[in-house]
Amino acid sequence: MYDDTIAAIATPPGEGGVGIVRISGAEARAIAARIFRPLRPGPLRPYRLRYGHVVDPATNTVIDEVLVAFMRAPHSFTREDVVEISCHGGPQPLQSALALALAAGARLARPGEFTLRAFLNGRIDLSQAEATLDVIRARTAAGLALAQAQLGGWLAGEVRSVRAALLECLAYVTVVVDFPEDEVEPQDLGPSLRAGLATVERLLAGAEQGIIYRQGARVAIVGRPNVGKSSLLNALLRADRAIVTPVPGTTRDTLEETANLEGIPVTLVDTAGIHESADPVEQLGIERARAALDSADLALLVFDAAQPFTPGDAQIARLTLEKPTILVWNKIDDRSAEDGPPAAPFAHPRLLSTVCTSARTGAGIAALARSVAAALLGGVPPAAAEARLVSNPRHRDALRRAEEHLRAALAGWEAGHPTDLIGGDLTAALNALGEITGETVGDDLLDVIFSRFCIGK
Repeated sequence: MYDDTIAAIATPPGEGGVGIVRISGAEARAIAARIFRPLRPGPLRPYRLRYGHVVDPATNTVIDEVLVAFMRAPHSFTREDVVEISCHGGPQPLQSALALALAAGARLARPGEFTLRAFLNGRIDLSQAEATLDVIRARTAAGLALAQAQLGGWLAGEVRSVRAALLECLAYVTVVVDFPEDEVEPQDLGPSLRAGLATVERLLAGAEQGIIYRQGARVAIVGRPNVGKSSLLNALLRADRAIVTPVPGTTRDTLEETANLEGIPVTLVDTAGIHESADPVEQLGIERARAALDSADLALLVFDAAQPFTPGDAQIARLTLEKPTILVWNKIDDRSAEDGPPAAPFAHPRLLSTVCTSARTGAGIAALARSVAAALLGGVPPAAAEARLVSNPRHRDALRRAEEHLRAALAGWEAGHPTDLIGGDLTAALNALGEITGETVGDDLLDVIFSRFCIGK
């Protein structure tokens, strides 16, 4: 697909023990030979680490002490000749080695171009290419398991199986339409259409969960001053991230931290206490609290369990209940045992659950984490352990379109509609499924997908 050779730094910026300069293309070995001086003379052999130095051929200056690996096409990530130079992991050795590779004939790789070449050369399909980025960006073990499973090809296998059956159906429809004078043995497309539709529906059933595990969610912690919002944040994070004092109004700005709650990466937003205030700084913090609530997927409405329900609590509740809300009775340890658990002050369709906690003792924190996860997953039991969930919104949307056209094709077949109309829906369903694996994807979409990758991957 490409006749030039590319190079880039394949490790993150900053300092580290080792950094890698990657070169891929037909001239990779020749370019490496121009700048690498091995301890023992001789050509680079496949899959053998060679010790030596990167040397500037123009001045004979030693740049760095390195290890070099050569992988011969097609047995490499890109299915091209690939050389990886392992340098000391500082910015200067890596930049200098890369500059020499570029001067020796390589071109600087674009973001994601190594993975793009792996896709275009048939080593991986498009869903696996996207899973490569998901592996890099995974923020929880559950998210990593989903990405690794997709990288292993399970989704591609499911999609190809459905497409193969639908192609058989389309072939039959095409023959009937294009050659009406020929005698074609009747074929019942119903079973194949139903089986394909069932597979697509099964994949879609877990997609919302998968996307939550991949992308995470935002949860705003809101309430009056001094009800323990910052203490709850620290308890959920298991770290003292927010400043906590007995003085009301300590938190005057939003504070965001990400926690792993039951395998879901949740961005917790600690907010200033919402109340009437003449202090301009507090007013600004309260406005930011309202903005945080507006952008959140879920609200934790925090009340003080040792204090009576107030008009201020009711006012805040009206704000939070514009979206899914969990009511948290905090400071339950300050409540008298004779009083028992506090009663729910109101009922509302968006009030999903009520949890009693003590951020000080840790009581109820695990239950709150489970409640947050359950709310974000729509009340469906977590399925991430199965590692067989569609987790990419692009894949979900393609599956939805495939489902729509398969339903139309099946309904048309069962109703005896003209065969050419059924062929149109079959073609549309095949194209939608092909977008997942890359069979029917255009260059514009490829550019968008791979532009999200880092340079060097």
